[in-house]
Amino acid sequence: MTAYLDHLATERRQSPHTCSGYRRDLERLMSWLGEQTPAITGWDELQIEDVRRHVAFLNRSGQSGRSIARTLSAIRGFYDYLLRERRVRANPALDVRAPKSGRRLPVAADADQLGYLLGVAPDDPLEARDLAMFELLYSSGLRLSELTGLDLGRLDLVSGEVRVLGKGSRERLLPVGRKARAALQHWLSLRGALAATAEPAVFVSQRGQRISTRSVQARLERWGLKQGADQRLHPHMLRHSFASHLLESSGDLRAVQELLGHADIATTQIYTHLDFQHLSRVYDQAHPRARRRGSGPDESS
Repeated sequence: MTAYLDHLATERRQSPHTCSGYRRDLERLMSWLGEQTPAITGWDELQIEDVRRHVAFLNRSGQSGRSIARTLSAIRGFYDYLLRERRVRANPALDVRAPKSGRRLPVAADADQLGYLLGVAPDDPLEARDLAMFELLYSSGLRLSELTGLDLGRLDLVSGEVRVLGKGSRERLLPVGRKARAALQHWLSLRGALAATAEPAVFVSQRGQRISTRSVQARLERWGLKQGADQRLHPHMLRHSFASHLLESSGDLRAVQELLGHADIATTQIYTHLDFQHLSRVYDQAHPRARRRGSGPDESS
């Protein structure tokens, strides 16, 4: 094992962080093998069933799917090395897969809290720009790349529409809410003093060029700190809040899918959430055998 880790560091030029992680994973495997009955004392004794049992042990211990996948990567790499050195005849981890991790979703901000955070009069042109960006993110559910890539010709404040180019070069037309239109009109009245000549971007930096995604992230985090937000603000949270609040109010998953620009509705189902009370209301109103308000107990029970 020591020879393999030296090989990673010198020949493969892996980072110290990677080598340290692989060392921990392999030492944990070695310790676990010694505790089995009968104990496994040689690397050539390890079988695919042993690797699967080790994965199950890690899963029961609370390891995430991502951590277990890294452990399997360490074991596979180690056995590839042992095969090359002719110390073993097979790689027992080759066909073992880690359990899937649940997809972590950003927390949607409360609608009242967002109303407070965005209901602030900007002090200067840059803050006017920031407010317009954040209002548009929340109003129309734009991705960060769609926001920074937005050009003036794609924004129509008279009709309250914005045309964005999303993933896979798919274009979609989105409504722009009243608050966002007002913030955009204010920003556009100031934009000319900052924007470079012939710059088509709606949102520009202090240097007059198209604003970067990193700048938007930093400015939104700064905005939240200044206004005393109780959670870290980031662009994806505003998009998630847009989807969550719209879905909770309308219950129309297909419409939210179109507005978000998801090609597959399964993505929307993962991305958004409905609380159980809302699901219960939908069930009571829609299912033919649901108990209605004012009705007596189910006769068949």
